Amino acid sequence: MSQEFAHTPAGGAYAANVGAPGDRIDPVLAADRADIAASLLGDQDGYARLVSRYEAIIGTQMWRFTRDISTHEELVQEVFVEGYMSLAGFRGRAPFEHWIRRIATRVGYRFWRKESRERDRRQAMEQWRHTAKTAVVDRSPSQAAECLFQLLETLPPKDRLVLTLFYFEGWDMGEIADRVGWSRTLVKVRAHRARRKLRTLLEAEGFGSSGSTPDPIGELGQ
Repeated sequence: MSQEFAHTPAGGAYAANVGAPGDRIDPVLAADRADIAASLLGDQDGYARLVSRYEAIIGTQMWRFTRDISTHEELVQEVFVEGYMSLAGFRGRAPFEHWIRRIATRVGYRFWRKESRERDRRQAMEQWRHTAKTAVVDRSPSQAAECLFQLLETLPPKDRLVLTLFYFEGWDMGEIADRVGWSRTLVKVRAHRARRKLRTLLEAEGFGSSGSTPDPIGELGQ
């Protein structure tokens, strides 16, 4: 077992690392570090505690990737399975929450790529257009947001990912670059192009083309 996962004395990781001014403070919660160490020693309850601690956070994040309840449950489970299999590689340079959320982003992105291969996007778009021909002016902001989610499904996975992280998760360009592994310049370029594609689709549905219809992109932020 590496020194990183050595047992932390009573008082927790933070207390153990607080000393003279200028000493580095452990970014990992004491409870997290203790449960990681226990899990790596074969204690299943240790990882169960980590799951319990972060299940709601990951559940909220994965809801951005699917609206299907059964698929959502599978994705959340996949995140924690992958986390368990990768736990020995956790370096503790950032909070465990950041680490497990990066895994969640990868899991969600892989799901979108698989979904994209299996679905005829052109047919899906036509079906959506057919069902969306209701009175546009009567749509509420919540209906507009749901329309946005449906249209996001028709974009290529990389475009969909950057817009979802920016608008729904509230991450800035730097955070997206760091957590996805792209350069900041690439993120900005992809976000600009993806936003332009999405606005074209929204205008085709009647959003944002007049003052009487809500603009989902405008409501979520510029």
